[in-house]
Amino acid sequence: MSLQVGDQAPDFTCKTDGDGELSLQSLRGKKVVLYFYPKDMTPGCTKESEAFRDLLAEFEAANTVIIGASKDSVARHGKFKTKSQLPFTLISDENGALCEVYGVWRMKKLYGKEYMGIVRSTFLIDEKGFVQAVWDKVRVKGHVDVVLDAAKAF
Repeated sequence: MSLQVGDQAPDFTCKTDGDGELSLQSLRGKKVVLYFYPKDMTPGCTKESEAFRDLLAEFEAANTVIIGASKDSVARHGKFKTKSQLPFTLISDENGALCEVYGVWRMKKLYGKEYMGIVRSTFLIDEKGFVQAVWDKVRVKGHVDVVLDAAKAF
């Protein structure tokens, strides 16, 4: 993981579900939870996204915006949002540039095979654009509660 607490979060402008665009700069003044997940509509990614959905009101009360990111297409994000009733933005990083700059595109192992993929990771970014917390190699169970506690803490 290359980004550390206290680092300036790399700005980005990415395509979103609904054929929009979102930049980190446009969210200044709010805290941002930027969570990277491997693939839309897979069991772990769905559980994590739905957990953020279920606590969205509490995040909003803490002046915090939720943004999900993966290499899936905008069209696939749209289907995922509809199926899981996700009320927050999903950004598409099809070319992998965002994953690279945030350090989440790394070598993974599954059943003895090595491959490149998104390592499930979450970044909490403050109102001025600085990284306040980093969770690497996230385990889904209980993760969103920990992120919410951190968002409330500062």
